[in-house]
Amino acid sequence: MSNLKAVAEHSKVSIATVSRVINNDPKVSRETVLKVQASIAALEYKPNRVAQRLRSSNSKTKLLGLIIPDIQNPFFVDVVRGVEDYAYQNNFAVMIGNFGQDEKKEKLYLDIFQSENIDGLIVAPIHGKDKGIENLVKKNIPVVCIDRGLTEIDVDVVKVDNELGAFNAIDHLLNMGHKRIAFISGNFKIPTYIERMSGYKKALEKHGVPFDESLVFARNTDYKSGFEIAQKILELEQRPTAIFSGNNLLTLGALEAIHAENIKIPEEISIIGFDDMPWSISLNPPLTAVRQPGFDMGRKAAEMLYERIANPGKKKENVILKTELMLRKSTTRIE
Repeated sequence: MSNLKAVAEHSKVSIATVSRVINNDPKVSRETVLKVQASIAALEYKPNRVAQRLRSSNSKTKLLGLIIPDIQNPFFVDVVRGVEDYAYQNNFAVMIGNFGQDEKKEKLYLDIFQSENIDGLIVAPIHGKDKGIENLVKKNIPVVCIDRGLTEIDVDVVKVDNELGAFNAIDHLLNMGHKRIAFISGNFKIPTYIERMSGYKKALEKHGVPFDESLVFARNTDYKSGFEIAQKILELEQRPTAIFSGNNLLTLGALEAIHAENIKIPEEISIIGFDDMPWSISLNPPLTAVRQPGFDMGRKAAEMLYERIANPGKKKENVILKTELMLRKSTTRIE
């Protein structure tokens, strides 16, 4: 394998000069940079990124951290794709951590990423008062929050209009005659679900329908929770005529529970999910869902982080993307 010495000999410069070229030292002449880069290509030399990070805590590592709550969730898969797409186009690599709403696991990834001397971090905070993320911001590590923000500190954020997305879904059901609409939500410590709950309530208020706390079920944001909550909903003496599900894993769990009871959708119960899925149109019946632009969100977050790294003093941004209600056949009008 080629090493720094071989590249230096091939390009007829010192080892120190090769190192400066690899680390993008602006003092090296353009002619020398091109000569060394040609030698690196000819010898197929691959710089040791770990050694680069250890040599200087001030040099750019071209490495971004990305921490997401659940890699099983198709929405976050789209987010990852968007981040990676922008990072690749700008010569950054991405390290990914999946913390599963586990604070200890999130802290582990934060510690690892700091030890790797990342240039910046994109993260969906575990909740609005996430001290681990707050500490990074205070250390002047560039951070962009995705899907949800922080309540105690100013930071760059990119998310969707959760309140309006939920409002539009419930408004649609109310316009179709539904009055008893169950809400399967994630944990209300997560700002995302607080905002979706607000949209749910505002739609009820618009139509003069009293809010019924017994129809709101908040737990984890996984498939199992969706299944178990839907089972409870279906066993209610006065069963709701519709279900609004807070994310796509909850929706899948709810759908399984409904099918297990041989309850027909939408004839016996309507359902809308927050998060569209690639296979929503292939379900029977096709699922009405609130679509989030996950890929665009990830790409925008990476762009914002890139700009924050280049200009640490720039004003913080709060970017809110639009959702879209995808009307399909899992809802119907009732009398």
